[in-house]
Amino acid sequence: MAVIHPAAPAVSPDALVERLRSAVRRDGTRAITRAVQGHLTEVLGGCGLELDERFFEPRPDTYARRLLHRDEELELTVVVMTWGPGQHTPVHDHAGIWCVEGVVEGMMEVTQLELVEETAGGCCRFVEQVHSVAGVGSSGALIPPFEYHSLGNALDDRPSVTVHVYGGEMERCSVFEPQPDGTYLRSAKSLSYHD
Repeated sequence: MAVIHPAAPAVSPDALVERLRSAVRRDGTRAITRAVQGHLTEVLGGCGLELDERFFEPRPDTYARRLLHRDEELELTVVVMTWGPGQHTPVHDHAGIWCVEGVVEGMMEVTQLELVEETAGGCCRFVEQVHSVAGVGSSGALIPPFEYHSLGNALDDRPSVTVHVYGGEMERCSVFEPQPDGTYLRSAKSLSYHD
């Protein structure tokens, strides 16, 4: 007779942070991002991440950025983002800060780009390198390998939730607005948290 075990409880934010703290103590960005990605995949693809209800509330005007954890000593920041149906970012960078993203709920569309030309006036041309749709439990390094990317909720009927782990505090970035001729115009954007 088979014994059915109850599902294991979701991983708490504190338990996830402890795993991430061990990952960022590794040497080199690639080793760090691989370890972070491994922890996110294991947690999100397994029992899931236990989050308060506020992390699941979308905003009508833009995706929500909510701080989950900040560790200045280890230069580690964990942010939960909630995406309303169809919400996307413009093409943007992370000002050189590495980032690993994991999908908590829903489906995310990720497009990674390579900058191939920039004029003195901030007019840029990009070449798409990777385009993917990721579901619950998926995780991947946004930076490295590519500094430029866009993200968005692939679902038109319900929110998606992601967790982003940064190698520092991301207070600003460059965003790139599409122009009629197929180029993108660079501008600076300050970032803040919601709630």
